[in-house]
Amino acid sequence: MGFSHPIFARQFARASVAMDAIGVAAHRRRLVAGLRGRVVEVGAGNGRNLSHYPPAVTRVLAVEPEPLLRALAHAAGAAAEVPVTVAAGLAEALPVADGAADAVVFSLVLCSVPDQAVALREARRVLRPGGELRFYEHVVASTRGLRRAQRLADRTLWPLFCAGCHTGRDTVAAIRAAGFTVTELDRFRFPERGIPVPASPHVLGAAIRS
Repeated sequence: MGFSHPIFARQFARASVAMDAIGVAAHRRRLVAGLRGRVVEVGAGNGRNLSHYPPAVTRVLAVEPEPLLRALAHAAGAAAEVPVTVAAGLAEALPVADGAADAVVFSLVLCSVPDQAVALREARRVLRPGGELRFYEHVVASTRGLRRAQRLADRTLWPLFCAGCHTGRDTVAAIRAAGFTVTELDRFRFPERGIPVPASPHVLGAAIRS
């Protein structure tokens, strides 16, 4: 189960290494800090989060639909300090039993799923009651001018070249609408310097399955 975007996958893999060097690695550490037990990471990409999971995590199931990125995630999982299983699958149909996860992690993936509500409903299904959702995403801008730029990007070439990515989604509102209570939320611009681009506004946070 999955899809193949080999050109995007190669570009994404290279870009993720470069982005980690200028600050994304720190965001990844914050994203998974303090997690425990069984974790499902949705859209694990090339596995750049896997080295950051803390020892209290007993198992990570890294779900990735794109074959090239999934192969890279296998290699990253083998080098991780916690047990990692990498599996093919979609955010809308996770290969996980109801209530089997203590935490679900989304990292730069809710921008590209076809339907956020469906993906978040699936995350809620696999979480145990009181389980935690962690998220790190770029989101809709707070300023009118940048929101206008996001709408233009999303209607034209951005989704085509970025494997369905959309820059102007109100992901925090979608998380709340899916039945989660947001307990931590940090909004910031990344990169911090330079002219803002459509994907600059970010959030990093946590929510509890209500």
